[in-house]
Amino acid sequence: MTPEIHLHVLASGSKGNAALVEGPGGLVLVDDGLSRRALLGRADELGVDAERIVGVILTHEHSDHVGGLTVFCNRFDGPLFATAGTAGARRYLAELPFELVGHSDEFELAGMRVRTFPTSHDVADPVGLRFSTEDDALGFCTDTGELGDEALEALADARILALESNHDEHMLATGDYPSYLKARVAGPTGHLSNAQAAAALEQLVGEDTETVVAMHLSQENNRPSVCVRMLAAAVGAVVGADEDGRPEARAPDGRLTICCAAQDWPLTVW
Repeated sequence: MTPEIHLHVLASGSKGNAALVEGPGGLVLVDDGLSRRALLGRADELGVDAERIVGVILTHEHSDHVGGLTVFCNRFDGPLFATAGTAGARRYLAELPFELVGHSDEFELAGMRVRTFPTSHDVADPVGLRFSTEDDALGFCTDTGELGDEALEALADARILALESNHDEHMLATGDYPSYLKARVAGPTGHLSNAQAAAALEQLVGEDTETVVAMHLSQENNRPSVCVRMLAAAVGAVVGADEDGRPEARAPDGRLTICCAAQDWPLTVW
């Protein structure tokens, strides 16, 4: 694939989520669980001009994904996209001028074709996203307890795959969460585990896939090193570290890289 789409993860985790998908026609903000100051600061840290944001898409209504949107919209007049369930789930969201999309829909934004697909989370009507041009594609899916057939089809063989790998199953089972929360996280409307993400990679990584970004890692029930090691094993990649000493893995032929997004530092994938 010819690189035309880039991913800038500003934050990923239970304390706040926001990502910028950069296409030929500008930037798309996917979720906004950050303060305006934090969002702009992290974009600037990556050398990304947030003034180039031309649209916003919400995946679902949990506060760590939407908590910063109202303030952001005070100085933004571009289109906002969400499903009807997401847009109506909170009073402050219902007051915003969303363009409603279905959970199996397609539309144009920032020079990209955006495809939505249903995910499985304990909210009104959540979606994952596939961004594509004629020569490039990016799959984006977090906050889901399982991947259905439509999700698997939409995410397959994207050049950049941003996929939830929330928790290590053993760490969750033996950790300090109360039983009801362990059951929620591990359940079909909770979050993908490292093992689930690894199993999915066997279907999703194709000839065009160059980078897998593990998303929404739990700070209590996961570690980047644990996550990368399990994902790497699924695709025959070799575990090592990036130039900053953070865990990553590469395929022996160098064509595929696996890395982790984080709550506390931004990340760009070109």
